[in-house]
Formats: sequence, structure tokens, C-alpha cells
Amino acid sequence: MLNISGFGLKAQVVASKTFPNGFAVSAFADDADPLDSPDFTAADTAMGLNGDMVVWSRPQGIEVVLSVIPTSDDDTNLDVLLNANRIAKGKNSARDEVGIIFTYPSGMVVTMNPGVIVVGAALPSVASAGRLKTRAYHFRFEQVTKSGQ
Repeated sequence: MLNISGFGLKAQVVASKTFPNGFAVSAFADDADPLDSPDFTAADTAMGLNGDMVVWSRPQGIEVVLSVIPTSDDDTNLDVLLNANRIAKGKNSARDEVGIIFTYPSGMVVTMNPGVIVVGAALPSVASAGRLKTRAYHFRFEQVTKSGQ
């Protein structure tokens, strides 16, 4: 029997300048996918006028999204990382190189690097139900390695 439970997932985020010693993430959200990785497109195709298929590949970043409980320590740290890498008039960006190591309950370890934080909410939002909305932080990486599968 296969146990596919995600309970016990952990992440360790390291950012070259903002968090060189890293920080743990485990306060994952209850109302959004705690860890998501959108589909990766490895190749594309088209058809020529006479039905000949052509194919091409190009490199692209591997995206990962972490959704955490709003105002938790994990949310606070991810917000600091996002803000440190934001560019604005009169503000310098940390330009962090980010790495994340995921440890799954099964023992599988996934290492992602080098990467950057690309998207996150600038401030906590409030849902009409009266609760703070889950905050999702998007990252993109060049490489992913898996061990212990």
C-alpha cells in the first residue's frame, strides 16, 4: 500500500544576502495548496503547411509556490525576503540567490537552486469572511535534484 500523505512536509529556505543561515518553513496553509509546482513545458511543437511537425525546446525556470499561514513566522520571513528583493525608487534590491530544500514525509529530499523569489503579496489581504488571506510566494529555479525516492 502506498502512503501519499503530505503531513510533515518541511522546507528550508536560504537567501544569499537576506537569510544566509536560512529559515525553516512548516506553517503551511489550510485553504490553498501548501506546495505547488505548476506544469513544466519541456518542448513545444507546430505543424508546417504540409503537415510536417517541428519541435523545439528552450530553457525555462522551474516554478514553485509556497502558501503559508498569514502572519506566522514563516510568512514574516518570506515577506522580508520578498521586500528585500523588491526594487523601487530610492530602494536597492538585495538580489538574493535563493535555494530551497524540501523534505517530504516519505524521506524524499528535493533541492532547488539557484533561484529567485518572483511573486508575493505586498501586504496581507483580508477575505470577505473576515479572515486574513493565505499568502503565496512564488519562486523560480534553474535546477532541481531529487534523492531518497
